[in-house]
Amino acid sequence: MKNFRNSLIIVLSASLILSGCASMNKAQKGAAIGTAAGGAVGAVIGKVSGNTALGAVIGAAVGGTTGAIIGNKMDKQAEEIKNKVPDAKVERVGEGIVVEFSSNILFGFDKADLSTDAKSNLDKLVTVLNEYSDTNIELQGHTDSKGSESYNQTLSERRAATVSAYLFEKGIKTERVTTKGFGETLPKYDNNTEEGRAQNRRVEFLITANEKMISDADREAGNR
Repeated sequence: MKNFRNSLIIVLSASLILSGCASMNKAQKGAAIGTAAGGAVGAVIGKVSGNTALGAVIGAAVGGTTGAIIGNKMDKQAEEIKNKVPDAKVERVGEGIVVEFSSNILFGFDKADLSTDAKSNLDKLVTVLNEYSDTNIELQGHTDSKGSESYNQTLSERRAATVSAYLFEKGIKTERVTTKGFGETLPKYDNNTEEGRAQNRRVEFLITANEKMISDADREAGNR
């Protein structure tokens, strides 16, 4: 019963945070989410929404004034990505950024090697990632539901690994990057339509503050 009450509190907190965020700016959203429950809320939101990117970024929030300062830095970075990489879908979440590339922008159908256009898009993103070096980057690969689960799992992992290898070639430090493949398990769009399947074939970049950015923001907030 106690576990149920705790879970209910977390779910209600997540709902209130998400509904209340509509009237907040991005920095305030980060502070509110981080202060309320951090990783617990992030995990619940990610599970309920089927959006691991959303959950992971919210779960990384530190909250408070420190989180608000990080949010301001992420606002600037997100705007630069939007301006420099128009083919990407950029979303500010809490204290982080989710950058989504549809796989047809990065890969040919059923392939895991980068096209020339894909490299051009990634080059534009790399310039911003290198400019804002105090961030961690998680790469998540996803597929549609066509084909076997095991094949799709492997394909998503290969695509995430291919993108990470290209980032390393362009000077992104290896310690900043982690990769995950989710196969067909976490669709964000409707797999019953061709358009939805195409959108589910995607690679997402989860950009969050690293320890240095958090430490700097903590100092700026007067906590040290």
